[in-house]
Order: sequence, then structure tokens, then C-alpha cells
Amino acid sequence: QVQLVESGGGLVQAGGSLRLSCVASGRTFGIAAMGWFRQAPGKEREFVARIPWSGGNTYYAISVKGRFTHSRDSAKNTVYLQMNSLKPEDTAVYYCAADLKSVPYGSTLYTKGASYDYWGQGTQVTVSS
Repeated sequence: QVQLVESGGGLVQAGGSLRLSCVASGRTFGIAAMGWFRQAPGKEREFVARIPWSGGNTYYAISVKGRFTHSRDSAKNTVYLQMNSLKPEDTAVYYCAADLKSVPYGSTLYTKGASYDYWGQGTQVTVSS
């Protein structure tokens, strides 16, 4: 089992920044990659970013590329999502997720929530205009 706990959400004005954290515990040695997803009210869950647990190339949704940066601190079993130049349309509950499977870079499985094995409880991000 892997447990994931997100933090760092909040209310910010458009153009502002937030940094989300996701701490993993439990059988973390089995994690291949970590992803972030978000879900706005009335909308489907949306892929945001993915990073290999051991480091390497990150992968971003087009909607956040250039504004969000995904990183990890292996010593702390933590991944971060630095979100800059936030827009009202970034408002959503943000979830981190752990994938126990290694898949080729850029695979469509990256963006499929069903591909991930463990999920955090989510943290609310609200961007005001």
C-alpha cells in the first residue's frame, strides 16, 4: 500500500503562484512515477503532469506547460507542483497519484487516471480573477 497526502492548496489571485506538495509513505519503493490530476466542478478529471519517481523527464499537459513545474525530493518521498501565472481556469481540486508501472515516455497511459494505482485526498486550488 502507498499513502499519499497533498497540501499547499489555497486561494490566490490570477497571475499568482502556489506550490503543491505530495508526500508518499508506505511501500514507496514500488512507485514508478507520480502524477498530478485536477478536477473542476462539473468537469472530468484532467491530467496535469507526471514525473518518474527516480527522476528524469517530466511530462505536462499542454494547458499548463511553461507555467507549472513538477519536481521531486527523493529523500523526503515528496513531489512538488510549482504553479506560476495561475489563471481562473486552473481552479480545481488537485490530486496526486502514484503509478506502480513503468511506461514509455509520452505514453497515452500518462494521462489516464485509471492507469494510476494510488491517490491522495486532493487539495483545493482557487484562482480569483
